[in-house]
Amino acid sequence: MIPQTLNTIPEGGKVRVSRLLSSGSMRRRLLDIGLIEGTDVECLQRSPAGDPVAYLIRGAVIALRAEDASQILVE
Repeated sequence: MIPQTLNTIPEGGKVRVSRLLSSGSMRRRLLDIGLIEGTDVECLQRSPAGDPVAYLIRGAVIALRAEDASQILVE
């Protein structure tokens, strides 16, 4: 399977996190909201401008910028 990044998932798409590529404080923030390997994520809605995007992560709706979502590998 070809690795995809979270920012390429269409609205309504459901994926599972396979790896985080980010580092530093952003990596820490993603880990703090529960984005670890094996976490299920659903793309709920894109903003009218396309950025940020709302994702359902462990029961919470989290908005991520495309720049940050591109650092999350999913399957």
